[in-house]
Amino acid sequence: MRDGRVGCAVTNRTDDEGLREAARRAAEAADSAKPDPDYAGLQPAVAVPAVEGFDAATAALTPQEQAAAAAASIEAAPEYGLYGYFTSGVTHLAVSSSTGHAVSQTMTDASVLAIAASDEESGYAEATSWKASELDPAAVAREAAEKAARTKGAVELEAGTHAAILEPYAFSELLWYFGFSSLNGLACLENRSYFSGRIGQKIFHDSFTLVDDGLAAHGLPKAFDFEGAPKQPLVLVENGIAKDVVWDRRTAKRAGDRQTTGHALSAPAQGFGPLPLNLEVSGGEATRDELIERVEEGIYVTRLHYLGVVDPREGIITGMTRDGTFRIEGGKVTKPLVNLRFTTSFPRLVESLLGLGNDVELVNRSDFYDERYPFGTLVPTVATEAFTIVGTGSGPGL
Repeated sequence: MRDGRVGCAVTNRTDDEGLREAARRAAEAADSAKPDPDYAGLQPAVAVPAVEGFDAATAALTPQEQAAAAAASIEAAPEYGLYGYFTSGVTHLAVSSSTGHAVSQTMTDASVLAIAASDEESGYAEATSWKASELDPAAVAREAAEKAARTKGAVELEAGTHAAILEPYAFSELLWYFGFSSLNGLACLENRSYFSGRIGQKIFHDSFTLVDDGLAAHGLPKAFDFEGAPKQPLVLVENGIAKDVVWDRRTAKRAGDRQTTGHALSAPAQGFGPLPLNLEVSGGEATRDELIERVEEGIYVTRLHYLGVVDPREGIITGMTRDGTFRIEGGKVTKPLVNLRFTTSFPRLVESLLGLGNDVELVNRSDFYDERYPFGTLVPTVATEAFTIVGTGSGPGL
């Protein structure tokens, strides 16, 4: 930063000369930039919390061991063509500035994903953790294959608003799209968020509590954001009442009466505003079967794809179901359905909850921002009275 002007440079050279060259290019960019009235300066020196999130055994995995994990998944579902991956990685994040602030963290993560498919069948499963030892690639493949076996002979469903069960994979997608469009401090300030003008109001079901907790050991823990600001649990929704959105230093300054909540992105991406990368929904006490019984008549959704935000101010999201969509009849999962096009209101869906499952799962979301920076959501199975279907797709997996 120079006289209110901010410059940014990116490099993949981390030797001394490479870093000096990146600093030179950043200074050159700052000299050419216009003054930025929203820039809040560099993070002052401050302690950051201690977190888990590093596993030496995961960090030490060799390519041969990764391939063996993938092979175990393939061998567990020989009756299907299997698409997917097993991946593990180590991420080093460090923030240092001329204010004297210097923090660093080393993280590990591992994920396994499987889609079992034939011409008329398709099933999906995944698992993720910062400890590879907690993953069972074969079990993930078997789950996908068992789901696929139930999708043959799919039928259509009339458009309309239906009661529904959303598995964690499906609900995580909806929550993430709602999160980046409505739980973002910049979107809130610019009145593009469903939370704009609604902080302090009861907007969801009493049972719905949502936090962003980068410190959660059962998630993918983070000690600080890309500005080096420390993370702490942040309550966004408590018993249905909107409490807050996430902030970085820039949006907090623009708001005038806020402080960063530790949600800044890397400098090249800060134009999107701060994002909630560690969302967690409190689970309930019901099993998945009990939730299905509560729905009684409706649909069962494994996962979603091709999502898009239609109206962020109203929280309306569109997309398709995929890899395991079924009818619920008489409180039981019955016949398979073709893929369904939905255009649904996330607020209405959560306002109309029939229950939350006791099966809170970590769902990987890293592909939405930066696959080198692991993050995800912790969500349960959800039962709702309000999932709006507007049309059909072309098959069980496409």
